[in-house]
Amino acid sequence: MGKSFSTGQGGDCLEIILVLLIVAVLNGAVTFIDSMLADLVPMTLHADQYMTAAGGGSMVDVLFEILLGFGVSLIILKFLKKGFECYVMWTDGDPDSEPIHLIIRFVQAIAVAVCFLVMYGWLADITEKLTNQLITAIGASTNYDWQAWVNGLSSAGLVTAIFGLVFVICYFILYFQFLMRGVEIMILRIGLPLACTGLLDNDKGVFKTYLTKFFQSTVAVMVQISLCKLGVGMMMNVGINLNVFWGIACLVLAIKTPRFLSEFMVPTGGGGGMVNNIYHSVRLVGMAKNLMK
Repeated sequence: MGKSFSTGQGGDCLEIILVLLIVAVLNGAVTFIDSMLADLVPMTLHADQYMTAAGGGSMVDVLFEILLGFGVSLIILKFLKKGFECYVMWTDGDPDSEPIHLIIRFVQAIAVAVCFLVMYGWLADITEKLTNQLITAIGASTNYDWQAWVNGLSSAGLVTAIFGLVFVICYFILYFQFLMRGVEIMILRIGLPLACTGLLDNDKGVFKTYLTKFFQSTVAVMVQISLCKLGVGMMMNVGINLNVFWGIACLVLAIKTPRFLSEFMVPTGGGGGMVNNIYHSVRLVGMAKNLMK
């Protein structure tokens, strides 16, 4: 009996030591997590303004101006090339189509390239307001007492402390995804003038895929931040054990959100081929009617 009692006592001591180690790790992480929750949306949508070591917001403005000049030059060259090959050489496109359609697409490409920064500012404001409304609707406040949460884990047992550690690891992974998403959106913003050359094509070319990727990244930010705040709100209530599982589930789903959205936010390909097939079918029907007459 004495041996069994000693073994049980040793197990209790080991459990206490493990809990204390986990709590020590969480105490070190709390100092970072508390500041990480603030300004997630602006940080992701305007990552250049938070990258102070790289020159701040002026970096994107300068790079965008450089690529804007290059992109406008490519749009003009492509417009001249398509016009020459279609209406002079008759080797590209449909020579019977009105030139006004090509001119309209040319003006559209120039307008989108030049006005994109203003339009992106509107998109960022709408995204930020919508995300704040979603957070308010789910009741996820940004004022969390992380230290009280860690103290609660220290008295909740080893299993709950382990789940708390898993939650913090998932949160750091998600936070790095936010940083990567911010850099991704910044690169998409800078390179959009080059993608505008696709607007000269009937099927929008690369612009359609580029814009789909842009909106996919923006929607992913809204969903991930909402799930993150919901998961944190669940984890703060350590008194209800099921909330621990719900909190981790929300963070894991937030990590997988980009892949989840990519399954249905995919641009439909072959648009130009479908248009050409419809055009040739109509012409064949017209020729058959003429022969019958």
